Amino acid sequence: MISLREAFDVGAFGGKAVQLGEALRAGLPVPDGVALSVAAVERVASGDQSAIEELADHLPSLEQPVAVRSSAVGEDSAGASFAGQHATCLDVEPRLDAIVAAMRHVWESGRTDAALAYRRRMGIAGAPQVGIVVQRMVEPSVAGVLFSRDPVTGEDVRVIEAAWGLGEAVVAGLVTPDRFRLAHSGTVLERCAGFKDVLIRRRRGGGTEEIAVAAERVEALCLDDGQLVGLGRLAHRCETVFGGAQDLEWALTGNDLVLLQRRPITVRGNEQ
Repeated sequence: MISLREAFDVGAFGGKAVQLGEALRAGLPVPDGVALSVAAVERVASGDQSAIEELADHLPSLEQPVAVRSSAVGEDSAGASFAGQHATCLDVEPRLDAIVAAMRHVWESGRTDAALAYRRRMGIAGAPQVGIVVQRMVEPSVAGVLFSRDPVTGEDVRVIEAAWGLGEAVVAGLVTPDRFRLAHSGTVLERCAGFKDVLIRRRRGGGTEEIAVAAERVEALCLDDGQLVGLGRLAHRCETVFGGAQDLEWALTGNDLVLLQRRPITVRGNEQ
C-alpha cells in the first residue's frame, strides 16, 4: 500500500492508480489517497491476516470517509474501459473492517459473470488482476463526465454530461443529465437541460442514498458558463499531461473542481 502519487507500475497497481498518480504529480486537482497492488488486494481478499494488519498500519492517514475503486490491470485503457463492470464503494468509513469489506466487494466484482464475459469479448486472457484505489471522499453539489472529443461522432468538441449530487446518478443512468457542447475556445455551442429528478448523496453513517430533487431544479441547468469554462480548462490540462482524447469523471465541491477518474476515450467499436 503506497501513496497514490507514488503509483508508477501499471502491472502492479493497475491503470487507474497509475493515471491518477500521474495526474497528482502533474498538479491536477485529484483527491489524494492510497493505492493497493494486485498482490496486496489478493491477500486481503483471501483473509490473509498479516496483509490486513499491514492495511491497518495505513489507516491513520485516512481520517475521513473514502471511496474504494477498482484499478484492474488493463482497466481504463484505450481499448477497454471496463466502465460499469467493476464495483465502486462510496463513503466508506475509515475503519479497518469497513475498508476490508469494501475491498472484498470490489475484488469480487471483477469475477462476476458480466465482468468475465466482458473480458472474453475484449479478448483479455488470464484471471482478473484487481488493484484498488482508496481516495478521500468528496461531497459534490454537481458531478458528471466530460469527453474532450465527441465519443460518438468523433467531432472535435467537448461533450459534458452533468447532474446534481454524486456522479453515480449519471454513470448509472438514473437520470437524464444536462448535456453541453463546448468549443476548444470555451464557447458554449449547446445547452440541453435533462430531467434530473433524483440525486445521490452521502448518507450519514456511511454509504449513499437517493433523494428526490426539488421540482424547480429537475429541469434547471446545473452548470453555469463559468463552470463550463473551468471544465474546458481541465480537459485541456489533461490533454496536455496525457495526450489524446480524454474521458473524465469530475465533481464540483463548492467552488472547487476535482478530477475523480480519467481514461483515454475508448476506441469506437471496441466495446460493441
